[in-house]
Amino acid sequence: MIVVIDDDPSVREAVENLIASLDFPVSSYSSAEQFLASSDLNSVSCVVTDIQMHGMSGIQLQHYLHAIRCTAPVILMTAYFDERARREATAGGAAAYLVKPFSSAELIGEIERALSSRESP
Repeated sequence: MIVVIDDDPSVREAVENLIASLDFPVSSYSSAEQFLASSDLNSVSCVVTDIQMHGMSGIQLQHYLHAIRCTAPVILMTAYFDERARREATAGGAAAYLVKPFSSAELIGEIERALSSRESP
C-alpha cells in the first residue's frame, strides 16, 4: 500500500489518482496524525508526504516512522524549497525530496525506485 499524505485536497487527489492509474494500491490522508491512527500503518510499503502540513510535518513523520522501526521509504514533497530541510530529510533517510510542481514521471520514477530498493537485500 502506498500512502499519500497532503493537507491540500487537490494535490492529494491528483497524486492518489496518478498512483492508482498504475495499479498500485493507494490510500490518502489529510494529515500525518490521521495516517498514524489508521490501520494502513501496518501495511504501508511507501509514504508520499507533503513537508509543510498542519500538525505533524512530513519530516517529523519521517523521524517518527524511523523511531518505530517502520521500514517504508518516505518520499517528501514541498512547494517551498529549503536546503536545510532537504539536508535533514536526506540525512533522515528520505527516499526522495521533490519540489512542487514536479512531473508525473518524476514522482512515479521515485516511487518505483523506492519500492525496488526496499525489495533489494
